[in-house]
Amino acid sequence: MTVPPPLPPILDREWLLVIGGRRAPAQSGRVFADESPVTEEVIATVPDGGEADVEAAVAAARPAAAAWRNVPARERGALVAALADVLEQHADELTLLDAIDGGHPVTAMHTDVAIAASTLRLFGGLAIELKGSTIPATAEHLHLTVREPFGVVGRIIPFNHPLMFAAGKVAAPLVAGNAVILKPPESAPLSALRIGELFAEALPPGLLSVVVGDGPAAGRAVARHPAIRRIGFIGSDATGRSIQRDAAETGVKDITLELGGKNALIAFPDADPDQVAAGTVAGMNFARSSGQSCGSTSRLLLHESIRNDVVARVVARMAAIRIGSPLDPATEMGTMATRAQLDKALRYIGIARGEGAQVIAGGGRPAGLADERGLFLSPTLIGGVRPDMRIAREEVFGPVLSVMTWKTEQEAIEIANSVDYALTGSVWTSDIRRAHRVAAALDAGYLWINGSSTHFPGVPFGGMKLSGVGREESLDELLSYTQLKTLNIMLT
Repeated sequence: MTVPPPLPPILDREWLLVIGGRRAPAQSGRVFADESPVTEEVIATVPDGGEADVEAAVAAARPAAAAWRNVPARERGALVAALADVLEQHADELTLLDAIDGGHPVTAMHTDVAIAASTLRLFGGLAIELKGSTIPATAEHLHLTVREPFGVVGRIIPFNHPLMFAAGKVAAPLVAGNAVILKPPESAPLSALRIGELFAEALPPGLLSVVVGDGPAAGRAVARHPAIRRIGFIGSDATGRSIQRDAAETGVKDITLELGGKNALIAFPDADPDQVAAGTVAGMNFARSSGQSCGSTSRLLLHESIRNDVVARVVARMAAIRIGSPLDPATEMGTMATRAQLDKALRYIGIARGEGAQVIAGGGRPAGLADERGLFLSPTLIGGVRPDMRIAREEVFGPVLSVMTWKTEQEAIEIANSVDYALTGSVWTSDIRRAHRVAAALDAGYLWINGSSTHFPGVPFGGMKLSGVGREESLDELLSYTQLKTLNIMLT
């Protein structure tokens, strides 16, 4: 690893919340220190937003939403799609912010910009699909449905793809005719705050606010505000359940949750070991997020006949990943997002050892780093894992992959379905009948056959069980930000 380049000058500025389209300090006057996982130093002072700031954002959002809903859907869609141009014009700035603030490789964050821009354009183009239907309930009357926005909605996003989620996850609610209160992660808030500023220049005043705070206060205020009746959350299942409880105390709310995963990649004897190894490493999302991804296929379920071949290839591919400063364009894998995430991953590696598993590769700080700073953790492969071990059942949310073996198809399915999560899954085989049979039997909301990791535009993404409710990245997400109203027109 080379010596990290100097910190970008874009950090040398005042950071403020975005309330109703305007920059503002927290009403309490409080601030908190934002530390970089790369330098382990404070890089910014950020307003510590809370209930009063959410209240101010809602006050600005309500009249804005009332006017926005009356803008024709295609015009709303065109304006949201145009935000993609704004995002791309500031791509270098935003990717640098995520690199230093979140520890994600700057090159990979350019991919996040591309995905977010594509998302904005996708939902902008879907605006014409905000339609109801006619129902032939009777011959003499007209029965139809129309779709209407909620008004003010809340979106709460995690730290693993800050700019991608900040930009992309406001698209569907805006196109649907809502105003949005965005709550970004306190551990990596800078790109979201900057996106809020940029988008506010292009949107009608009040339509978008960005409120961040140190701890749960801001998120709880969004969940509990009685005027916010639609909430979309991405994060842990524990926080998702907390949001449901908070929301239920102040109203009956429509909540979608995209939560954790302990996802299985099942490889059959007829699968090519090289392809399985490549899919395994890609499926762990080492490069883009250091394995900090709810969709990562973190359980590798291999038929015993191919176990050794695949593991050897996985180890070689993991060893070839270039780990270093996220600001270096040559870096493929950066740091963990926070000290708490690093400590959690190391703790689970220790738990796995204590339960009798073996660390095949990784397990600690990478060798050869030029700087002792940075929350780095090597891609880690753990063998000798049994389905009842904690490492096989609980989400680590880090670059830790567990290997298990099986003998029969039914055994593989039972192992895959034995956990409380059900987000993604991957099946590798050249037998199309087997592929369909196993996919049908798996508990998962999003499946790949002979693939992993990739999301496709317009294809619904979401989970079952503890992995959440609702679907995103598709027409389903857009429609979920509307309410269905039925009209019965008496013609006789």
